[in-house]
Amino acid sequence: MAIIPDTKDWTWVLDEPCAECGFDASAVEVERAGDEVRAMVPRWRVALARPAAAERPDPATWSVLEYACHVRDVLLLFAERLRLIREQDAPAFPDWDQDATAAQTGYAAQDPVAVAAELGPAADAFAAEIALVTDWTRPGLRSNGSAFTAESLTRYGLHDLVHHMVDVDA
Repeated sequence: MAIIPDTKDWTWVLDEPCAECGFDASAVEVERAGDEVRAMVPRWRVALARPAAAERPDPATWSVLEYACHVRDVLLLFAERLRLIREQDAPAFPDWDQDATAAQTGYAAQDPVAVAAELGPAADAFAAEIALVTDWTRPGLRSNGSAFTAESLTRYGLHDLVHHMVDVDA
């Protein structure tokens, strides 16, 4: 069974705590978010070392490995988007289909050891971009026209990372 694509607009987590994972965007100190991003990597590595990391808990739910691949790619995506916000005036972000990426790059068949090794550099890339932000109000635009700021994008990205750690009990 294929994974049913998640089509929810999760930006509501910027306005209220996420009941599923407990993340509260208003509690995030964006200047320290890079430290939080890096602190998650060891927990992901432990989760990826589980014997069943590549097995789906059910046919419609990603495995720990697939979630970790997604997290790696989210870290790189958000690093790139923060870079665009810093370097361009109101950049338009290209669409990203997480489910298509998972299928096209074969998340389920990737090597857990390799993915564990890739998480550190990906977290470092996002954390480095966070550290370079000097104006947290600079905007970037989603393809649907809604705007993020450097601050809200950082908070939104951090939610994704925290939420998926809860998804895999890491």
